[in-house]
Amino acid sequence: MDVSLIRNFSIIAHIDHGKSTLADRILLHTGLVSEREFRAQFLDDMDLERERGITIKAHPVTVEYHATGGERYQVNFIDTPGHVDFSYEVSRSLAACEGVLLVVDATQGIEAQTVANAYLALAHDLVIIPVVNKIDLPSAAPDAVSEEIVAFLGCDPADIHYASAKTGEGIPGIMEAIIEMIPPPPGNPFAPFRGLIFDSVYDDYRGVITYLRVVDGEVKTGDRVEMLSSGRAYEVTDLGIFAPDMKPVKSLSAGQVGHVVGNLKDIRAVKVGDTLAAAGSQVEALPGYVEPKSMVYCGLYPSSTENFENLRKALDRLALNDASFNYQPESSAALGHGFRCGFLGLLHMEIVQERLERESGLDLVKTAPNVTYEVLRTEGTVTEVHSPADIPDPSFIAEIREPVVKLEVMAPKEFIGAVMTLAEERRGDHKGLEYIGGRRALLHYEIPFSEIVFDFYDKLKSSTRGYGTMDYEFARYEAADLVKVDILIHGQPVDALSVICLRGKADARGRRILARLRKEIPKHMFQVALQAAVGARIVARENISPFRKNVLAKCYGGDVTRKRKLLEKQKEGKKRMRAIGSVTVPQKAFLAVLEARDDA
Repeated sequence: MDVSLIRNFSIIAHIDHGKSTLADRILLHTGLVSEREFRAQFLDDMDLERERGITIKAHPVTVEYHATGGERYQVNFIDTPGHVDFSYEVSRSLAACEGVLLVVDATQGIEAQTVANAYLALAHDLVIIPVVNKIDLPSAAPDAVSEEIVAFLGCDPADIHYASAKTGEGIPGIMEAIIEMIPPPPGNPFAPFRGLIFDSVYDDYRGVITYLRVVDGEVKTGDRVEMLSSGRAYEVTDLGIFAPDMKPVKSLSAGQVGHVVGNLKDIRAVKVGDTLAAAGSQVEALPGYVEPKSMVYCGLYPSSTENFENLRKALDRLALNDASFNYQPESSAALGHGFRCGFLGLLHMEIVQERLERESGLDLVKTAPNVTYEVLRTEGTVTEVHSPADIPDPSFIAEIREPVVKLEVMAPKEFIGAVMTLAEERRGDHKGLEYIGGRRALLHYEIPFSEIVFDFYDKLKSSTRGYGTMDYEFARYEAADLVKVDILIHGQPVDALSVICLRGKADARGRRILARLRKEIPKHMFQVALQAAVGARIVARENISPFRKNVLAKCYGGDVTRKRKLLEKQKEGKKRMRAIGSVTVPQKAFLAVLEARDDA
């Protein structure tokens, strides 16, 4: 196909600003989906996406658009997620595009993720078309929002488009702007074939299906291709575009977006961001996107040891479809064999667990999440620690470094004081303050990631009456006075319950954890001792009293020595039971660690 008649763009915005609704309206406007076939959130094909009303996976679509000049264009667009935990999907999408629609809610204005996504688009040198959405709502303030956009982007007010994705108002003007403002994709259609893999999925019958943006040349069914990073070569058995479901085509040429199927069953052979090229062509690899860095780790264990292999296979498939998710085997004395998994945030972790349980029918036990630390050993080596159980003996530690992130908080200016108070309570270092459009303030902080990853967003919403939004990115590791708090149950340390915290707060944190565990761990036939320790020092203790049979019920009168003898016999039996007894720890107990935060 003629490259000059192709346009590739993404739709980016803050969460719940109307990206998916706008994508739906484009499908209707171009005639790809009829009114009879249409349903809300048409591209969100995951049950989780529909239930939560959010986009989790980026969805590519190819539509035909007849411009007012009479030309017929092939338009490829990608609807992307808006939550900060899924920003890696946005970065992958931008690598396959030449322009973006930056959607801003007319009732909300510019939010934190709007700023972050705009910076991502500018970093990729993409054309930005601002769209003020939801102008049909009674509370919409399109003029005020357009002033914010002009102040932020420095664009011409005439370049801003106003639309209502729900009613379809403004959609024709947006489509014409896409054709006029976004350049056709670069690339040589006569050069050897080369394409960027920006996503992949696994199908039980077809094997690995790679989502591809063709940069140079052409690929046809029957061609032999190879992945440059691994050198793995295979024959193309099927090609297609997304219209919006997979539709077979005979070839894909420079500038087009589609999927490639080959006789490839090895899940680990495909790497998102890799370059797919004609076998033996000796072409140069394409610059991919930045590899995402996992920020939150937790352990996932099957509730039954028989399902360990099933969990491994399920993780393999999920990792193919989710490039930011990583895992490695680990074992726990309390939970047996499982996997230590890395995520971009708590929502990402929650979604992955739900997908594993739904798509693979697994029943999982999840440990309390924790962030990644760096440990400088006394001999000078530095190691990453993804679990408190991996912290070495204190005598071998020179210092422990915690992750620090750059935090941007967007809120109405009347809530600046509340935001600053919250950030300072969480050890935030204030770096700057900007006003956008006169109504909103953008506050810049550097703050330890462990202070914001669990409940900071909820506290921010509470202190700003729901108007505050945030975005963050990793900055560096910084030395801090941190220690590991071990939790001992019945005298045995339970690695899955250990936490890392500031030395000055370790005692109080240990007491709070034990208080929560005492409520969650059921009574046994013997007394269960709960202890918190920092090194060899016990800093807190709680006891769970045992079930006791009333052995004196049969004694109504008689000598007191008989009663004493029965009580002593019971006491000896409890002591023997305590020596050989084991304590069952329910799932709730592992999550109780989260509810015992420093500010709880």
